[in-house]
Amino acid sequence: MMPDTSLVAITVGLLYLGSAACIYRILLTYRTAQGAIAWIISLLGLPYVAVPLFLVFGRSRFGGYIKARRMGDKSLTDLLNRFERQTTSLSTPDQAQLDKQLQVLCKLGRQPFTEGNRCTLLRDGEATFEALIRAMENATSYILLEFYIVRSDKIGQRIKTILENKLAEGVQVWFLYDEIGSVGLPRIYLKELTAAGARVASFGDGNIRRRRFQINFRNHRKLLVCDGKIGFVGGINLGDEYLGTVIDQEPWRDTHCRIEGPAVTGLQLAWLEDWNWASNEFPDLDWAPEDNIPGDERVLVFPTGPADTWETCSLFFLNCINNAQSRIWIASPYFVPDFQIVNALQLAALRGVDVRIMIPEKSDSQLARLAAYSYLVQANQAGIGIYQYQPGFMHQKVVLVDNHYAAVGTANLDNRSMRLNFEITAITTSESFVSKVDAMLTEDLINCRKMTEHDYEGRSILFRLTCRAIRLLAPLL
Repeated sequence: MMPDTSLVAITVGLLYLGSAACIYRILLTYRTAQGAIAWIISLLGLPYVAVPLFLVFGRSRFGGYIKARRMGDKSLTDLLNRFERQTTSLSTPDQAQLDKQLQVLCKLGRQPFTEGNRCTLLRDGEATFEALIRAMENATSYILLEFYIVRSDKIGQRIKTILENKLAEGVQVWFLYDEIGSVGLPRIYLKELTAAGARVASFGDGNIRRRRFQINFRNHRKLLVCDGKIGFVGGINLGDEYLGTVIDQEPWRDTHCRIEGPAVTGLQLAWLEDWNWASNEFPDLDWAPEDNIPGDERVLVFPTGPADTWETCSLFFLNCINNAQSRIWIASPYFVPDFQIVNALQLAALRGVDVRIMIPEKSDSQLARLAAYSYLVQANQAGIGIYQYQPGFMHQKVVLVDNHYAAVGTANLDNRSMRLNFEITAITTSESFVSKVDAMLTEDLINCRKMTEHDYEGRSILFRLTCRAIRLLAPLL
């Protein structure tokens, strides 16, 4: 039987009506012209494919989260404002002493640089898990966890056992994970933690209505806070791959940071915003900054995400690159920057800044690895050094600006971190910490191979076309 022509006409009409609605939203909210044009062409040419894809992948802002932050929960807003006031006495006595590039980061992150901290650079998975485990075992009041990926392997089971033991001692545990990053985590793992008394939530629990059509966004943060006194942030998730014990898998090279002092409250507040979104709960804890001053380092906790008013992660990288005087070294497992970042890196190199980008030769994302090759000609012509780390998969996210400051966190040099992921970074101006980051990256660079234009131009035309084609997918990588 031939289909009813009127039904076909209605279906096609509804598709194009939906397409028009999507285009209307794009024109009001787009962040990049290239992405907007690509979506509009797709919606006009293939609406039956593009409309459902846009509903899943096309959102540019994470709706609901910022409303919960600024309007939905007065207690949360009051707490954020109180932290800014409370840390005034703990921050630089005269904030004007901070140069402008650091002052603007305070405004973007809505947190101050705090004095009196002590930071420890954790250079690999073994050092990180040893420090994480020791902090959790010594916790006496509460433990806050937030990780993008949680696995039920040896390290994941060990963490769960420690948490269950602490719960038996009366320590409170809040466990937040990303349900997409942790898609392979067995439900029994979470059920056993909940049965032991832990409060467990994924970045979407309790908010199914608000979260609909927003699954392209990720909570990529990795942090731990114990008793409000010790905090951790960096690139390491809860999995055996960071220890190099997974059979038939390359060892992962990553970096984390341990923080003691008033900056830990900044980590707590970032966790609290995420927890409040995920569970609609407001834990009754003492959120005042720690009075005891363990060190003399100045630290800024810098959370970024798609609910922010500005593109805070992009602006962070641009601020670092544009203000670098002698060098900017960036370690990132994924190098798929947009034209703004590329232009900023080129300008920095042309004015004589030592620009080095460290990426892995072996990667868990072949698309991102191939896309990186397409930047080699532009980079080499400007004097940007791109280095491939050889012994295993380098997953660290580290930035070093001159001898001025260093940053360790979760943000990659790609569109997903810039615009789609919730990320968090610790920035410190401590000479001692900066020196340790310098030594670490210098040692890593010894284990790298500097790439040249020949790595791209010397390959087959098919390889080059593939790299360029994949680069077009940058907004989704």
